[in-house]
Amino acid sequence: MNDMPEPHAEAAAHAANSGLVRDFGLLIKSATRLEQRIDAALRRDCGISHTMLEVLIRLCRRPGEEVSQRQLADDLTLTSSGTTRLIDRMEGAGLVRRVPSPEDRRVALVEPTTEGRTTFLRAAAVHAHVVEEFFVRPLAADDYSRLTGALSEIDKALREAAD
Repeated sequence: MNDMPEPHAEAAAHAANSGLVRDFGLLIKSATRLEQRIDAALRRDCGISHTMLEVLIRLCRRPGEEVSQRQLADDLTLTSSGTTRLIDRMEGAGLVRRVPSPEDRRVALVEPTTEGRTTFLRAAAVHAHVVEEFFVRPLAADDYSRLTGALSEIDKALREAAD
């Protein structure tokens, strides 16, 4: 290691320590840690992953709605093959079943089983407990309201930019 600083080393250090980098990193770290806590609690108490819960949320949101694997992949931002493997595991666990689409025989629809709905209700309670403890409770009510409002605005801006 030589005593001469590399070109741009100071500028790079300044950029790496900027408030924007720090603040966004804090958001990502907090979201990741919360997701890890949720996933661990769901695996321990319900035997499912957080991603499986996300599938069950989507399938249980509107009873009777026909949801294809393709829609699940899009909604959950998973690859088609990743979604297929996930649904295979969930089907093997008795949580969901594939049924042929009445409109298009090439399309498989996914629906929750009775066991899937029962598991979902247990998992939703576990999820709510962890979210309450680590996302809601640490903040004053006004701060929580401002945070969720700000996150909604960020999401809106990102959706509009994607259109």
